[in-house]
Amino acid sequence: MNRYGFLMPLSLPALAVLGYSLGGAWNFLTPVYSFALLPAVDLLSGHNPFRPGPSEIAYLERSVWYRVLLYLGAAAHFALLLFGAWAVTHAALPAYALWGFVLSVGTVSGSFGIVIAHELGHRMKSLDKLVSRAILTSVCYLHYFVEHNRGHHSRVATEADPASARYGESVYAFLPRCISGSFTHAWLLEKKRLVKSGCGPWHWSNPMLWSVVLPPAIAAALAYGFGPAAAVYFFVQAAVAVLLLETVDYIEHYGLSRRRLADGGYEKVSVAHSWNASQRLSSFYLFNLTRHPHHHIQSQRQYQALANEPNSPQMPAGYAGMILLALLPPLWRSVVHPCLERWRAGAAVRS
Repeated sequence: MNRYGFLMPLSLPALAVLGYSLGGAWNFLTPVYSFALLPAVDLLSGHNPFRPGPSEIAYLERSVWYRVLLYLGAAAHFALLLFGAWAVTHAALPAYALWGFVLSVGTVSGSFGIVIAHELGHRMKSLDKLVSRAILTSVCYLHYFVEHNRGHHSRVATEADPASARYGESVYAFLPRCISGSFTHAWLLEKKRLVKSGCGPWHWSNPMLWSVVLPPAIAAALAYGFGPAAAVYFFVQAAVAVLLLETVDYIEHYGLSRRRLADGGYEKVSVAHSWNASQRLSSFYLFNLTRHPHHHIQSQRQYQALANEPNSPQMPAGYAGMILLALLPPLWRSVVHPCLERWRAGAAVRS
């Protein structure tokens, strides 16, 4: 099941196309499936306590199967984007169905495409990094490649990290702070790197410049090839994807913080600084992004070999369910704060 369960996320682009082919309100099939049916089924799917040993990790990371799935997913992501550009310009859809279809594509981009980009962005091979950058460019978020790998992972669970949600902070306060702060810090990281190399921040090799130039160029190309509506579609699906991505960031580190040390630095990142979700279905659909504590300890570990971390704070539901909770801050606090308090009490006993 672990081997073939990761085929499940490939159904998401297919659902968007199926909804379009059925027409009308079926164009909302993907978001309804993702945020209504999936959370309910996820609660019934049980938990996966998988913790591979050294020999199993070596076997899993040698397997070509799991790498092929990522590249199939990347191909499906780009195919859906192009299909969407054609669909919004050549189909006589009523307005509500058109917006439902664009929302569906954005949902797939955010919960499928960006997840693949995140995984490949941590790999060492040049091709993997290139595909990651291409996917992020397709959702107008190329700077994430810089900020996530070199900013977020070093500053996670600190006040300096815009992608770590503070205790009591609503998702609506978090999103603008995170999106603007991530871009600003990515620019500073690249500026520092390029100044040190003697190039200066306005050098053509600065990915931050490409992150601004490429999305309008892609939109213009889509408008030229399919029609003006394709450019609007491109930016709207990207906005949906980015909001979904950063809402996931919100739930992954909410209320967790690293202790400040006497020298002014922070304690080492541990399993205590990310929320873990062991729900079986979520793990498959998100390529084990749900095992986020282990990912932050070993960011180079491939998704199929990530371990469940029972000593981390545990999400009471899978990612889709937690996203829905986050949209209702009073409900979020009433559910998550007691979980956090119980985990802290347990951590105090264990220590």
